[in-house]
Amino acid sequence: MAISYIHLFILSFVSISRFLEISKAGAESELVADLLTLQSQSESGVIHLDDRTVSKFITSTKTPRPYSLLIFFDAIPLHDKSDLRLPVLVHDFALAASSFIANHNSSNTKLFFCDLEFRESQSSFKLFDVNALPNIYLVGPDAESLKDDTEQMEQSGFTRLTESLVEFIESRTQLTVGPIHHPPIISKKQMVLIIGFLLIWSPFAARKIVAGETMFHNPRIWLSGAIFVYFFSVSGAMHIIIRKMPMFLMDREDPNKLIFFYRGTGIQLGLEGFMGMRFMDSGLPDGIKKVIIITFVCFLDYYEVNYGFCDIWRI
Repeated sequence: MAISYIHLFILSFVSISRFLEISKAGAESELVADLLTLQSQSESGVIHLDDRTVSKFITSTKTPRPYSLLIFFDAIPLHDKSDLRLPVLVHDFALAASSFIANHNSSNTKLFFCDLEFRESQSSFKLFDVNALPNIYLVGPDAESLKDDTEQMEQSGFTRLTESLVEFIESRTQLTVGPIHHPPIISKKQMVLIIGFLLIWSPFAARKIVAGETMFHNPRIWLSGAIFVYFFSVSGAMHIIIRKMPMFLMDREDPNKLIFFYRGTGIQLGLEGFMGMRFMDSGLPDGIKKVIIITFVCFLDYYEVNYGFCDIWRI
């Protein structure tokens, strides 16, 4: 009789345990299904969370969860601050999310991309202890305390967010993100309009080319282009553009004084590049200089401007 009670107790314990496992699995699958639904309703695949959904999918769910959440913290009133670059980061985060979903054929249930907006989720911001933006947190399956158990992406990663996100996700979750699918520069509609315009414009362009009436048949255009290229080659302007050199510097000893020429090797200020005009004066062939000056004089004659600075024909 005692054996029967023991068997009955064991059977009841196993049945209850099995029922609890089935209930937990059903609840977890329901949460995953809800996340997939929210993901499909988003154009980029980023799930918009608030305090209620944070409680539903994170704080009120027992660990381990069958999924991880990558959360981007946003604040719409701060989008005007250019130093934060929040609109750009939102776009890059959405790009990474859509690429991840596309690479996994929308069948991934291990990682979901989400965002939180400050005005709608101030309580959640306090739970994560987020005091500055931008910020991205990864909530893993075993995370219980949102302040201590979550992983934060380093601030240095926001300079190239999409690449840093790929490295961050793959190193923390052991999931493969795959290639980032950047949108085309020209959309299909724009491409159709451009092709239609070219087809309509091509007969008129062909007639202009045959008649020699295009701007490329004008020797003045080629002369101006040659002088422009020559100036860039001798003035150091390309060095200034590539290195983003300032036009001038403030004198440390005298704040009211400006420095236009830097005494040192390997450095050239912006205005110093205009000294390339002196190289042009000595380097351009005499024939080209005569053409330039004669053209300038003809321009003055055309507009009846008086000039008496030199005898132009004695150059």
